[in-house]
Amino acid sequence: MTPSTTGSTMTAAPARDLTVYFDGACPVCSKEIAYYRDQAGAQSCEWIDASSCDESTLGPGLTRQAALARFHVRRPDGSLTSGMAGFAALWQVLPKTAGLGRVAAIPPMPFLLDQAYRIFLLVRPLWRRKAQPVVTALPWPAAIVKELRSDHAGEVGAVQIYRGILAVSRNPELRAFAQHHLATEQAHLLTIESHLPAAHHSRLLSAWRIAGWLTGALPAVFGARHVYATVAAVESFVNQHYADQIKLIDELLKTAASQTPSDSERARLVILRDDLERCRLDELQHREEALNAGAANGFFVNAWASLVGRGSAGAVALARRI
Repeated sequence: MTPSTTGSTMTAAPARDLTVYFDGACPVCSKEIAYYRDQAGAQSCEWIDASSCDESTLGPGLTRQAALARFHVRRPDGSLTSGMAGFAALWQVLPKTAGLGRVAAIPPMPFLLDQAYRIFLLVRPLWRRKAQPVVTALPWPAAIVKELRSDHAGEVGAVQIYRGILAVSRNPELRAFAQHHLATEQAHLLTIESHLPAAHHSRLLSAWRIAGWLTGALPAVFGARHVYATVAAVESFVNQHYADQIKLIDELLKTAASQTPSDSERARLVILRDDLERCRLDELQHREEALNAGAANGFFVNAWASLVGRGSAGAVALARRI
């Protein structure tokens, strides 16, 4: 909507409650979106067909590939939500489905609905029309693909850690801690997905989701201090994991410099390095926040933390391969 002026008065375009990104090349998706767009309140949303729009329309943090892989919505503050969490946010904006949206946000409904949505994504390619050709990024070196696959699996698990905490704990301070960190990990997951095609995701994602959820839920049974100790242990490992990957990219950049690569190839590596560094710094901050919040100590807690660290290392090694 173009702002209009009358004399010296300017009328701004109305603020949008949500920006909705959908796959117009999927018949089922298109029919569902058409239903929502006919509802009262739909005019408060902006609707963008990710299969045919200019990629710049998608905005920061969202690639066409990610937008076609999962349903996304963007809130007025610019944050992205995907999957069933995105549908729940949309439902709450539309009066006819607002009650359903509120129910969908009550644990464990987000987890259960997201699993159902993932099943839908597995069968969706059977009826999805072939979209218009889209220029995709050049493939990463095999070493980078393995690392990104482990990052993706790790961020999937990290999201589930905080969902597990929220499913079990009723401690207000711990829930605020978990909700804040959950939002950061969801942003990390979107960042990794923007670099790694879905075809290269780990085939064990269901296992990583379950393991992550249990890693958050089990210590939450024993209280906040045990959760903080768990988070500190996980983030200590993740910080080093990202640091090792950044070192690998630095080495690739040095090698590439001697081979005079194209500017685009070098730029891609630099962007990836910067994104991983931002993720690393966030994880480091998570660790410090957990330690400052009063992480528990003692023989059994330390043994659990050690188990979590070894488990994280084992999961990374497996995710690199499968």
